Amino acid sequence: MAAVMVARQGRDLQRYSASTGGRIVVGCIPYRVRGDDGEVEVLVICSRKKGASAGVMFPKGGWELDESMDEAARREALEEAGVRGETGATLGNWYYRSRRYDATYEGFMFPLRVTDELDHWPEMSGRGRTWVTVREAMDRCPHSWMREALQRFADRMLLDAAL
Repeated sequence: MAAVMVARQGRDLQRYSASTGGRIVVGCIPYRVRGDDGEVEVLVICSRKKGASAGVMFPKGGWELDESMDEAARREALEEAGVRGETGATLGNWYYRSRRYDATYEGFMFPLRVTDELDHWPEMSGRGRTWVTVREAMDRCPHSWMREALQRFADRMLLDAAL
């Protein structure tokens, strides 16, 4: 019998920012490099409730007390996008207002080189996932802080390619 993956629930283990009082959120930009032309693609997700018209985003969620930041980024990628991979060095941190709660969150983003794409994952019924170019993701992402993280990712990929 196959093991069933479930997403973590609740806020008992959440970490909170000393500077804002809001949650500390960790996420990632899942990516792959196409073999035929070497183009970088990123995996974006969207809410099935709001649809792609609400824009796309990257997997992210609360950083919990029993995990490192990169473990949290990998967990969120698995839960929300159904991918596994290897994280690189952080792309930075940002502050943003929650749309749902009266709070300012502190968010950290990592690049995640995808090594495995699953057919089934915990939040598959509530999320769509799509591989797009960096430019498409930039154009479709409604969150300025995520676009900035994506730009840092793109700049890093260009630098790495030049070396």
